[in-house]
Amino acid sequence: MSPFSAVSQHFTPVGSAIDSGYNKAMSTLEPVAPARPAPRHPDPAIRLNGKPLSFADIARIGARRAWLVADDEAMARVASAREVVEETIATGQPVYGSTTGVGAMKDVEWSPDALDAFNTGLVRAHHFGTGKPFPDDVIRIAMAIRVNMALTGRVGCTTDLVEAYLSLLSADVVPVVRRTGSIGCADIGLMGQIGAVLTGAGEVNFEGRRVPAETALRSAGLKPFRLAPRDSLASISTNAVGYAAAARALRDAASAMRVLLATALTTAGALGASRDPWKAVAHVGTDREAGIGAWLYFNAKGWDWPDGTHIQDPLSLRMISQVFATGFETLVSSGKILLAATGRTDDNPVVAGGQVLTSGGSLPLDVTVFLQTAQLGLAHVARNSFNRCVLLGNGGRRDLPVNLVAPGAIATGFGPIIKLAGELFARVLTLTNPISANSLVVAGGIEDEAAFLPLVVERFERQMLALRRLAALEGILAAQAMDISQDRPGNVPGLVYGLVRSHSAFYSADRPLSAEVEAVEQALASDAFMDELIAHSTIMELDEFFALGSIR
Repeated sequence: MSPFSAVSQHFTPVGSAIDSGYNKAMSTLEPVAPARPAPRHPDPAIRLNGKPLSFADIARIGARRAWLVADDEAMARVASAREVVEETIATGQPVYGSTTGVGAMKDVEWSPDALDAFNTGLVRAHHFGTGKPFPDDVIRIAMAIRVNMALTGRVGCTTDLVEAYLSLLSADVVPVVRRTGSIGCADIGLMGQIGAVLTGAGEVNFEGRRVPAETALRSAGLKPFRLAPRDSLASISTNAVGYAAAARALRDAASAMRVLLATALTTAGALGASRDPWKAVAHVGTDREAGIGAWLYFNAKGWDWPDGTHIQDPLSLRMISQVFATGFETLVSSGKILLAATGRTDDNPVVAGGQVLTSGGSLPLDVTVFLQTAQLGLAHVARNSFNRCVLLGNGGRRDLPVNLVAPGAIATGFGPIIKLAGELFARVLTLTNPISANSLVVAGGIEDEAAFLPLVVERFERQMLALRRLAALEGILAAQAMDISQDRPGNVPGLVYGLVRSHSAFYSADRPLSAEVEAVEQALASDAFMDELIAHSTIMELDEFFALGSIR
């Protein structure tokens, strides 16, 4: 196959006997300019073959750092499954969403002459999302996941539909997908906004502008695609957008927790916490806890670590290994479940054993439930950080002043801003309430299960943003404590301290802090800092699994 489907310079349907009513006068479509030459791709290819993607693959696809090739054997599977669909329809057997309506209209059978209008109308009828659009990288990933699922050979769509999606990706014609519109049982209201673009309807982001789909297709040398029976439903009845958004959110959350672990260690140094629990966990903890403990112990070396412990420390210092190990474990478990979902079809119906079979695979409950578990893990990490912020400001360790007021200063200090830490923790906590089991019945009563995956992802994203801000606040407080105690931190605490002080000076008099917190937050969240952190001391499994740092 040629890269990004250079073979498909315009969208064309597969012809067959069953499509006679649908294959009418392609000449009625508006002509377009000759296609542009296929772009050169200096980046390595990702060969889509229906097997699960990796986070590295997903990140590169989203950032357009790779070009895509549909595996030849996988495309043969697509063609074989398509033959099964065509043969089934030729026998006169109704096929859901191909020759019949969908949802409450499942018993409506369309004549061959009506299929063209039905298939075009189906994707356009499901273009009903509202609100703020998803970022372009999420939609690129969603289209790639849709292609990869089709390449399992279980969908029954045409090979031309696969190439149509790859052509959009090749030309970087990115559908505008407004994010409110899915109950998480196939993202029909989200995928419909992508499917409509295939037919020339809707909006896209193209060459830095938001333009009508038809305009962008013409500029890219593409024609609207006339959807064959089964192609239309295959374009909308999948959770690809929810999976793409979840992948991005999980990777971002892993990065945020990685940074928060670094600020936790910085606080432990500022408060002179005992390092014994990080040695003890190697003997009594889980493998993940022992790994986090070893990372903490190793990165506490290299400078004059203070001793502020009397017998034992508060739990938020003693239990950093346990809290973060559990948080990371929930992210990794969620990530594995999600990646597995990118390598199987969630369509209905499906092709298996030479038959077209109705399926219940469109419910992404496993991904959703595991992601909600990860939300709880994030809440424990947030509480752990908030508790350390309180310790930094309460004057109970190393003779640090209350509110970290500089000696001799007439100031209120950091007391008020610790309320921000409390509000951020409350934000994370209140978003942990699971919603996937909420009851919802639609489509005349036959669709009575839902997972609400896109909404769960949206709540997860808000938690992740609160964690990033907590890391910034904790870093600022820890740096103030270190300066008051005249510490000279090294190793990872030295990295955090240096970054904080490049954006937020020592607090010697009361001043506005809002912009400083946001500046530190942005710097800590940057790929540059993550690259430096990983280069200094990696956590191999986490960093590689989630492909943290700059996308390469």
